[in-house]
Amino acid sequence: MTDRELDAAGIHGPALRAAYRHCRALNARHGKTYFLATRLLPIERRPAVHALYGFARWADDIVDRPAPGVGPAHRGTALADLRENLRRGLRQEHSAEPVVRAVADTARRYAIDHAHFHDFMTAMCSDLVVTDYPTYADLRGYTHGSAAVIGLQMLPVLGTVVPRVQAAPHAAALGVAFQLTNFLRDVGEDLDRGRVYLPADLLAGHGVDRELLRWSRDTGRRDRRVTAALREFEALTRGVYREAAPGLAMLDPVSRPCIRTAYVLYGGILDAVARDGYAVLHRRSVVRRRHRAAVAADGLVRVAATRLRHRGAARHPASGTPDTLPATAPAARPTVPEEVA
Repeated sequence: MTDRELDAAGIHGPALRAAYRHCRALNARHGKTYFLATRLLPIERRPAVHALYGFARWADDIVDRPAPGVGPAHRGTALADLRENLRRGLRQEHSAEPVVRAVADTARRYAIDHAHFHDFMTAMCSDLVVTDYPTYADLRGYTHGSAAVIGLQMLPVLGTVVPRVQAAPHAAALGVAFQLTNFLRDVGEDLDRGRVYLPADLLAGHGVDRELLRWSRDTGRRDRRVTAALREFEALTRGVYREAAPGLAMLDPVSRPCIRTAYVLYGGILDAVARDGYAVLHRRSVVRRRHRAAVAADGLVRVAATRLRHRGAARHPASGTPDTLPATAPAARPTVPEEVA
């Protein structure tokens, strides 16, 4: 994280600044899509987003990327320790653990409800013992803690032009949409970890079970029943994106380009899965680099236009300006700068 970002956010003290830099590194390493979108935020808001996502990545790594030879019992102990560190950190607004120190500071600065963090940790702990979900309702119970609360944590940082309670359901839905997208893209990798996030009843409706998924993964062979189930899950996920969409216009105008970019890029993962013929059990579908660059460039255009409107409004406060840009804003393809300030 640059000194400029930290200075703009009013983050002082070597230890706290180092904690935020650590979170930014975690976000950059694991969350390439959202890390790119975050660079479209006003400079003073970026550290908070990195703290929130860095903490989420840290917990997720304990569950899914443990050191060699580390079993569920040790992972459970590590999660319990992190949970206790988080509880103390949120209460005392300080922690020796860098990611907790940064996220506790962010929670204080933006008055984020502590319940969202505790719900998240409950979901992470469940990943150590729950390996499948009988119904979509069961899965949504899990995604409340693992994803919806991330959207709710983000909302105070992004800001809204409506009462926050009005925007909250859409922010929660967007967090869920992103995670369902990951579930579809990562079906094969999750299966290797012993988990199936696609609801069992949805799979059974197409004659699919864990054994058939395992057979397809191991042999590299396709099955039309699996393809049909994956296609239905994609359609279900697109429905959650539609739930989230109205919330984009409810955000502070300076935050919209960031979230719109993430919305489009994550939706592009679904497009890539479909384009690859739903071969997610055999290879990872990715958004093409050219498309990512075009979406990022469109975000830059929107950032610049928003700032120009705000400057114009400051000079001419009586003249009204629209809150949103048209969906057809030009998407040229310049090189994306290292920082958008």
